[in-house]
Amino acid sequence: MRRKQILVAVIVLVVFCLGVFVGRRAGRSPSTASSFASRSSSPGEMAGCVDFHDAAPHAGETGCVSGRVVRIFASRGGNTFLDFCEDYRDCPFTSVIFSSDKNKFGDLASLAGRQIEIRGPITVYQGRPEIIIRDPEQIRLAP
Repeated sequence: MRRKQILVAVIVLVVFCLGVFVGRRAGRSPSTASSFASRSSSPGEMAGCVDFHDAAPHAGETGCVSGRVVRIFASRGGNTFLDFCEDYRDCPFTSVIFSSDKNKFGDLASLAGRQIEIRGPITVYQGRPEIIIRDPEQIRLAP
């Protein structure tokens, strides 16, 4: 009986360690867990969007950022940016749809002037938090 208890304890420990390792590799760990949209309040939906001005502290998390789209800009390379500030260089947040994903989206111009929510991993690019939008379901009109 003693051997069984030791074996079960070892298996539990190994599973726990693997979970922590995988979580950290995916950018999530028990120490970064917060109420910021990393958990769903209802099936398939993330809770707690933050204003785009407040996205920086949530870099490295998967979450929701909201703001009013001031303009939509398509770069020469075909990437599309949903800008939340008049001057993107001074904006504290960026969102981008790469040219390889653009055909998945309808008329992005219809988002101009609208309050939206963007969901996904918040990363840092050139010192600024951003969400890369790869799927139309990452974007929704704010209620």
